[in-house]
Amino acid sequence: MRADLVPGATFPDLELPDHAGNVRRLSDLGGADPLVLTFYRGWWCPKEQAYFRRLVAFQDEVEVAYTRIVSVSVDSPEVEAAFRAGIGARWTFLSDAERRYQHELELLETTDRTHDPYVPTVFTLFPELRIHRAYNGYWFWGRPTLEELRRDLREITREIRSDWEPPPP
Repeated sequence: MRADLVPGATFPDLELPDHAGNVRRLSDLGGADPLVLTFYRGWWCPKEQAYFRRLVAFQDEVEVAYTRIVSVSVDSPEVEAAFRAGIGARWTFLSDAERRYQHELELLETTDRTHDPYVPTVFTLFPELRIHRAYNGYWFWGRPTLEELRRDLREITREIRSDWEPPPP
């Protein structure tokens, strides 16, 4: 991972095709809400399938809490659309099939020369794409648990929502 992708830094505003082939900008997808950004190996990886099943179970909470998830891989939009539908995900998947950002972000999985995938990495981001926390998921246990994501999203939301505390009577 690039050395400057640390808490407090601004994450690059990626622009990639989504699972439907529409070009999307990361800042537009996040809007004014906290964002969970996942880079993953691909649909074929059993670790990704296990992790994404957890994220699918989490998506109802994410949606009602004014939060977004975006996932990025080197799979084509068509493959991402099939994976997304197959697991029941409702969030946006972005395709970096041309590996435009993989090298720039230094997130190349160097041990898999067959697929040349992203190294699994998760970022929790503030709305302006400021990094709150980064997780190295090369080993499965390095990925954030749902409880860690809840904690991160609570901390981000508390900071960005002026109405975090209820108004006095």
